[in-house]
This record gives sequence, structure tokens and C-alpha cells, in this order.
Amino acid sequence: MITRRKFLSDMSLSGLALASILHREATAGHALPNGVPHFAPKAKSVIWLFMNGGVSHMESFDPKPELNKYAGKTIAQTPYAEVQNPAKLALERLVVPDANGNQRNTLYPLQVGFRKHGQSGIEVSDWFPNIARNVDRIAVVRSMFTTDSNHGAQTQFHTGRNMLDGEFPTLGAWVHYGLGSLNENLPSFISMGTREYWNKRDGHYLGPAHDAVPLRIDAANPLDFAKSARAESDASRDIGANLLRELNAARGIAYPDDPALAARVASYELAWRMQRSVPEALDFSKESAETKSLYGMDKDATREFGGQLLTARRLVERGVRFVQIQHGGGGAGAWDAHGGLKANHTKHALAVDQPTGALLEDLARRGMLDETIVVFATEFGRTPGSQGGDGRDHHIYGFSVWMAGGGIRGGITHGATDEIGFHAVENRHYVTDIHATILQQLGLDSRKLEVPGRKRLEIDHGKAIKEISA
Repeated sequence: MITRRKFLSDMSLSGLALASILHREATAGHALPNGVPHFAPKAKSVIWLFMNGGVSHMESFDPKPELNKYAGKTIAQTPYAEVQNPAKLALERLVVPDANGNQRNTLYPLQVGFRKHGQSGIEVSDWFPNIARNVDRIAVVRSMFTTDSNHGAQTQFHTGRNMLDGEFPTLGAWVHYGLGSLNENLPSFISMGTREYWNKRDGHYLGPAHDAVPLRIDAANPLDFAKSARAESDASRDIGANLLRELNAARGIAYPDDPALAARVASYELAWRMQRSVPEALDFSKESAETKSLYGMDKDATREFGGQLLTARRLVERGVRFVQIQHGGGGAGAWDAHGGLKANHTKHALAVDQPTGALLEDLARRGMLDETIVVFATEFGRTPGSQGGDGRDHHIYGFSVWMAGGGIRGGITHGATDEIGFHAVENRHYVTDIHATILQQLGLDSRKLEVPGRKRLEIDHGKAIKEISA
């Protein structure tokens, strides 16, 4: 009579996986996600573009000519003094009390012009001509708000929770948890760009297996520890890998519900397969010169971000579910224009605009945009008032993001801020409404993803923005 433990141990990694599943289901009474959407999806993958530091909504996708009309006047001297009513400002939950995120009272004129584009006639600033060329593919949401007026808002946009509440899984982790991978040789969730320590992890209570895999655009060295430190034969590597599987399986039988161990085993196995698949995904040699030029790979200003976005398209093409790219990471974030806003945004818009426009066009011409959601987001906006004479401070009360593809309606704007861009006043949306919209398009019900003992609040789930869904 063979024992259950002996049977499972003989099954090596299969035994480890089965033992873990049986243990969790027996103890929690909770069926784990099986990778199948809860309802018919409109999209398969997400490319999440996040601008660290805070893009000025008023100089990107939400023009406010009243700022020019009343430039140099205090808000109290304009017809819009009511925007500073303390009751309207009370949503702020300050994590780090410092000189950032304060009221700036003297209105600052727009630092860039706007033009109407496409059949929709949506106005986009002259800093983003390539995105503007694709505006009929885009839904601009002009009525976002958040609550952290410092750069913890980076984490808040990804998790939906203020840092005062603790640490919570990011949207990418929830998608990974709910759907898993379409390609067993590549991670389901990949991150590119610099991430600060407060925004570095994704899985949190879902476990480290749901953290994004950080990737560099370097075919020779794309991942940490993805290749041996010294040369070795294929036979030698196979012997080592097989021994490691046996040891991990034995340990897993003794500790079937250890998430750190399970994540490490899964990462080792995936890393083994990725040694061949990742360099291939990063090999641009088969891309045409026209495609590489489209992404700006032939220009210094756009080469880095262009390479990341071309990689994102290649990864999604190969079945990666969620590609998260953070532009301008490090410190507060490159877009954090407390001073010299015009020079700051001119520089960084130049770096991201052409690659982003190229991504939309490349996905569309390959027939991939219909099943790929592209998100262009930032942590908060900038103040209508000036800081230091030529900058804008952090602004949580109203800002813009946009989405395209994957069943999102194109050529529309949704929501509005007031006449000076201070408060979101029409169809206001907290950041988790963007999460809910993405999950809806992917066929996921966030309430069916909840983990026992981790009851989520209503604000965590958000509400899908039906007006922008096709």
C-alpha cells in the first residue's frame, strides 16, 4: 500500500504543485483561479505605460485656456475661488509632510499650444504629436483623482490603496493571479524601467510568485541570474537542474503551503526555460528597419523607451499577459516639474511620444490592438498655480489618463475637470476605476479573485467605466 506522501514525492514537481493545491483547498476551502476568464473577454493582454513624477494634465490632454486668461492672478481673484473650499480639499491623505503637494495660488499660463486631431477633433498638446495622430484610437479620461499628494501616489495608482493603509497587490499581480500565462516559456507579468523601493513589489499578500519579472533591454544580459557565472556544458546544467528539482520537490512535500518556496521553485523552472526564450524576444534583428525607425530606435532621445515598447509588442505577441513600463523612475520621478516645467515636459514628452504612437500603430497594423489594452497613466497631475515661478506642484484633485485597444472605444473624451483644471467635476473616477475597466475587458471579476482572510473594500474593486467600453 503506497502512502500519499510517497506517491506525491515520486511525482517530483508535479507532486509539489498538487500537494500545494490540495493543502490550500483543504485548509482554506477556496478554489484557486484556474486561468480561465470569468466571462467572455475582449482583450488578452495589457501594456501599461506609467509616467513617474506626475504629468501635467493641463499641458497634455486637458487644455485649460482660462489659465492664460487669468495668468498671474491668485485663484481668489478669479471666478473660481470656490475650488479651494476646504471641504473640497479634504480628500487628501498625506503620507509624507514636506514642501510638496501644497496649494499654489498664482495661476500659471499654459506652456504649450493645443490642436484638434483626427475625426474626433480631440485637443492634444503640441508636445505629443504622435499620440495625437492616433487620437481616434484613444479614450481620454479627464476626471481622475487620487489621495496621496506625494510620490507614494505611484504605488497608489498601481494598487489602488494609499500607503497609510499598508501594502497591497498591484493590478498586474491580480491579472497574473487570475489568468496566468499564455506562454510557459515566458513570464506572464514583466516590468521594465526603474522602480523605487516603495513601488518595487507587486504580489504582496498574493505571494512573491505574483511579482513582476524585471527585464532589461539587453539580449546578452536581460535578467539577473538568468545565466551561469561561468561556462558549463549542457549536460552539466541538466544534471544540476534535475538535482535541484528533486531537492525542491522533497522540501515541498514537507512544506506544501510555503509561498516563498513555491515562488522560488516556479522562478527557477521559468528561468531555465527563459534562458532561451527571453533573448529571442529581445532579438530585434528580424524587425525591419522601418519598424525600428517607427519606434525611434535610430534617435538618441527615443531609443531607450522605443526599445522598451518594441519589446513590449514582441512580448505580447508571444503571450505575455501584462507588460508594465515605468518611464522616468528614480527618486521622485522624471516628470516631477516643480520648476522649469516647459523644459522638463518638452524633454520627456520627446522621449515617450514617438514610441507610444508607434506602439499603437504597430499593434493596429498587425491586428493586435483589438486584443491588447494600452494604458498611458501617471501618478497625479500638476497644480494650476505656479511653483517657483515656472513650475507646477503635485495635484491630486483632477488629472488625465488614456486607454486604447482591447475593446476600448476610440476617439472619445470622458469626464471633465473645472475651468482651471483643479477638480474633477464630471464623471469623477478614483484610480481603481481604471483597474476595474481593465479587468472587465480581460473577462475578470475582481470579487471572484479575493483571497480568504483578505476581504477587500468596495473602493479596491472600483467601477468599470462603461462609457469608454465598446
